[in-house]
Amino acid sequence: MKKRIGIIMTVVSLTLAGVWGLNADAAQNRGNQANSQATIYEGIYAGDVSLSGMTLVEAEQAISAYIAELSQVEITLNLSAEQAIHTTAGELGLSFANPEILEEAIGLGRKGNILKRYKEIADLAANNQVYEIALAFDRAAIENLVQLQSEAVNVPAQNASMTRVDGEFVYTEGVDGIELDVASSVDLIYAGLTEQWSGEPQSFDLQLRSTKPEHDVEELKLVSDVLATCTTSFATSDWARSANVRNACDKVNGTVLFPGEEFSTLATIAPFTERNGYYSAGSYSGGKVVDSVGGGICQVSTTLYNSVLYSELQVTNRMNHAMAVSYVKIGLDATVSEDSGIDFTFVNNTQYPIYIEGYTTSDKKITMTIYGVETRPETHSVAYESVVLETTPPGAEAVYADASLPVGSVEVQPAHTGYVADVYRVITENGVEVSREQISHNTYKMTSRYAMVGVSTSDPVAYDLIQAAIATGSVDHARAVAAQIASGNYGSSTETSAQPGGVEIGGAPEGADAGTQPGAPDAGAQPGTTDAGAQPEAPDAGVTEVPAAGAQPEAGGQ
Repeated sequence: MKKRIGIIMTVVSLTLAGVWGLNADAAQNRGNQANSQATIYEGIYAGDVSLSGMTLVEAEQAISAYIAELSQVEITLNLSAEQAIHTTAGELGLSFANPEILEEAIGLGRKGNILKRYKEIADLAANNQVYEIALAFDRAAIENLVQLQSEAVNVPAQNASMTRVDGEFVYTEGVDGIELDVASSVDLIYAGLTEQWSGEPQSFDLQLRSTKPEHDVEELKLVSDVLATCTTSFATSDWARSANVRNACDKVNGTVLFPGEEFSTLATIAPFTERNGYYSAGSYSGGKVVDSVGGGICQVSTTLYNSVLYSELQVTNRMNHAMAVSYVKIGLDATVSEDSGIDFTFVNNTQYPIYIEGYTTSDKKITMTIYGVETRPETHSVAYESVVLETTPPGAEAVYADASLPVGSVEVQPAHTGYVADVYRVITENGVEVSREQISHNTYKMTSRYAMVGVSTSDPVAYDLIQAAIATGSVDHARAVAAQIASGNYGSSTETSAQPGGVEIGGAPEGADAGTQPGAPDAGAQPGTTDAGAQPEAPDAGVTEVPAAGAQPEAGGQ
């Protein structure tokens, strides 16, 4: 009997617990529904925004409108007394940081026992309840905006400089720079907006700091020794190529490189345009001699290259020409090309500044001298040996008819001997060889002499004459016949369209040794596509000289 009564009591208890649980859930749901429909009591504010009589949703909308209004307030960032950046609080990431106060506002007078609720409502009748609105700003947005001003504000410090006048160095002191202190500026703005902002327009002065030059005059005054010098001749150059050599040389002259800095020939002398002082002159391109603006500038890079070698500076990028030049030994040239990005670059790997002096003379010689601080002992000497591994003489010359050219016109491409050569750096101490290091492997293209002969004419006599000349395969004979046709003195009164011709295009462009000029691109380069964008080089063989730096062995002249 007692056992049965215990079972009944357990069932009743479980039943009542279930009913009470259901009633509690229902009460919670009714409370939540009531809370969403309830309105905030009178006298409750969020900042200056009255929330009285609002539902929770309406209060959220009111605060959103308030934040949107604040977002339009102007914030000014002063770069200087005359320059400022105008933005808004919204662009700096203004947002509502403590939305939980709205839940507190809707619950005031509605939570806790009846005495607590009564007291809260009574207090509201005497004093307003004001919740503080916390505002947040996006530090990253502030930093991005400040960082953008750096370009307009920053003025780099200028290192001390030097130039050479009448054989003496003249020095100019460096100048301090100005730099925007981004971190300090962001700290100032962020703290001012998050801790002190009243919601009114406000301005902040961006923080600037002075920067000092990295190198001063005292460092430059150490430069007094000639590390190396090199001279080449462009005596056979026409006026256009000569002008190009002089122009590029002037652009290199006066360069100062501090320790660790890299010199780029292209960055210094390009672009190769008429506006930049260049003219159209003979150059190498695609295994041919062509006219291009800037033709001849590679004699400048080559002359500088030899000075760099004898100064024992660190060469970081260098390529030989497609076809050999005559004003330096095989393998000691350096081509540049703006179109293909081929550059000659080197680094000042000494512990002192270096100064590059470049000049040309009235008798068409170019000299590159590198000054620095000589740390090599007098017993130390450097030489460069060019070892020719293969020589490929030009093949038989050829003559081709060109229907696009008028009869009487002839375009001749000179022959170039092909070479494969290695260059070695040889170091001696007290006259004894202590090292021999290969520094380059060079391949130069062979090209045969050939002529493109114009055959376009309505005169059958002239046509037959020029075709017969072409058939001989002799360039010189074809040129002679073409010149005769162009003069009209070839036994026919019939008028032809012949133009004066027989001109050898570019001859052997400066630096190309017609008939002995090698060819081909540098190792790894694509044959027929490398020559400094087609920059030919220097004078014909026999008129070239490349004296070496100071007491260094001679750097040129085959």
